[in-house]
Amino acid sequence: MMPPKRKPRLALVLGSGSARGWAHIGVIKALESAGIRPDIVCGTSIGALVGAAYAAGELDRFEQWVRTLSVRDVVSLMDFHLNGGMLKGERLMSFFQRHFMDCPIEALKLPFAAVATDLHTGQEVWLKEGSTTDAVRASIALPGLFSPVWLQERLLVDGGLVNPVPVTLARAMEADIVLAVDLNTDILGRHLETHAQQKVRSSVGSAWRAHLPPALSSLLPASHHDVAAMPSLIDILSSSINIMQVRITRSRMAGDPADAVIAPRLASLGLLDFHRAGHAIEQGVAAAQASLPTLQGMGLGRG
Repeated sequence: MMPPKRKPRLALVLGSGSARGWAHIGVIKALESAGIRPDIVCGTSIGALVGAAYAAGELDRFEQWVRTLSVRDVVSLMDFHLNGGMLKGERLMSFFQRHFMDCPIEALKLPFAAVATDLHTGQEVWLKEGSTTDAVRASIALPGLFSPVWLQERLLVDGGLVNPVPVTLARAMEADIVLAVDLNTDILGRHLETHAQQKVRSSVGSAWRAHLPPALSSLLPASHHDVAAMPSLIDILSSSINIMQVRITRSRMAGDPADAVIAPRLASLGLLDFHRAGHAIEQGVAAAQASLPTLQGMGLGRG
């Protein structure tokens, strides 16, 4: 007698992308509405943060919170300093630990793992056990922005340096089908804004500067005229990170492609635009819905 056929294990892979990562919430919501629920969740950087909230069963409450974020709220969660990175990150992660993810990875409702990078060796590090908060904090430690994290006797930084869309991790977790969310497909060539966009962004920069310590205010342009002449340090850093992650993602996914990729259109979102969650989530929903015919053709969800 033949053994019963095992249901294929579906992994949802959530990629890096800083503030663009709120789009992952929209993707997950649209997939669940279509009856597509993953058996495994893994992520890098902001993908690890959203993925952990989802794996903990906290996504709805998490979404309610991110939709309320203003520039002032975002700044209030950041502990500015200049030793190791602009932000220490403890204030942010302490908030999440208290409100969303204060449990071991092994106790989450879905199998979960995050990717980080060993700063000394350049090795890719898979975080599949222990503190969920510590794993997420290491995975989001973007060099120059967040301080590195000592974990498992390693100094760890953002996993996006080595694997921005960790398909390989999902395969190692015995996924049969890998559905990846790539947040960076449309940003090359558009990462430095047009003159008109800079006018809008300069007003946002003024809002940020009102809450920054004096030593850090130079990271933002002093005036619209300065913006037009030269991008700010934040813009240059953001653009450089975008280029790096797009190139690495293309290389990694060429060698180990996902079975399907959802790619929200997010080029209008800047590195620190965490206060624009509504727009990012809407783009995530739209991209996932556009992918449904392909996914249903693969036997996923309701046809």
